[in-house]
Amino acid sequence: MSPVLNPKLADLAPIARSLAGGGQNLNVSFEFFPPKTEEMEATLWTSIRRLAPLNPSFVSVTYGAGGSTRERTHRTVKRLVDETHLKPAAHLTCVEASRDEVDEVIRAYWAAGVRHIVALRGDPPTGFGDYAPREDGYANATELTAAIKRIGDFEVSIGVYPEKHPQSPSKAFDLDVLRQKVDAGATRGISQFFFEPDTYLRYRDAVADAGIKIDLTPGIMPVTNFKGLRRMASACAAHIPDWLEDLFDGLDDDAETRKLLASAVAVELCLGLEREGVENFHFYTLNRADLVYAICRILGLKEVSL
Repeated sequence: MSPVLNPKLADLAPIARSLAGGGQNLNVSFEFFPPKTEEMEATLWTSIRRLAPLNPSFVSVTYGAGGSTRERTHRTVKRLVDETHLKPAAHLTCVEASRDEVDEVIRAYWAAGVRHIVALRGDPPTGFGDYAPREDGYANATELTAAIKRIGDFEVSIGVYPEKHPQSPSKAFDLDVLRQKVDAGATRGISQFFFEPDTYLRYRDAVADAGIKIDLTPGIMPVTNFKGLRRMASACAAHIPDWLEDLFDGLDDDAETRKLLASAVAVELCLGLEREGVENFHFYTLNRADLVYAICRILGLKEVSL
């Protein structure tokens, strides 16, 4: 249990404690995806401008299944470098690409001023099915991480699965793979989303007990579209608790209530993790700023002048 920084805050409710100064040591990062249309582009940059004053540690930009958003990802990351103070982390996968093609992307990121890459194996172009690496490509995120570090002095983050990778035979196997990625140069693990603090805390303890030295950051997914959440959770084998299902039951046509509930659930999750010493949070924004901004304010974060 992490100590309360100011004893005078100890008797306050968790939200009041954060607003009174208990959240001043927190760091946040935000994930966006590259837009497909001009309208989505406008939404993305409105969201970026809204969240930027919260001074995130970094912002990541995703890479579509099978490398399908390569150009759009690079364009978004380049604009972040050129037009904002933010530190972009470009996602990169090794699916459907040769080693030479991936190396070219890595060098292009370095030339664009990017110094942080999120190395992921990636999904097949369809997003489903077993993964089969190309004979002339990198086999997995471990090989990709080693390639990134060979080409440039990048910071490399990786994805981790508190509930086990859906294609992994065991949690022990997951930890072995994590160790290999760390040995290859990864320094941060960003978790898949989850909804109960113990899910993440058990994983954090297992990593520490295995003697693996890596910074871990929980991934937080504010829930507004529950049907969409079911699809995403099914794809990554993330457990949806019964209480969460019950909370959103019957609200398919009530978007405003879903947003209020999503904010409350995410805040409670973050405060539960904060009480156990977690100070870094990575928010899956889905390119929308309103919920994430409100959650960060409740956690005690304020806008800063840069």
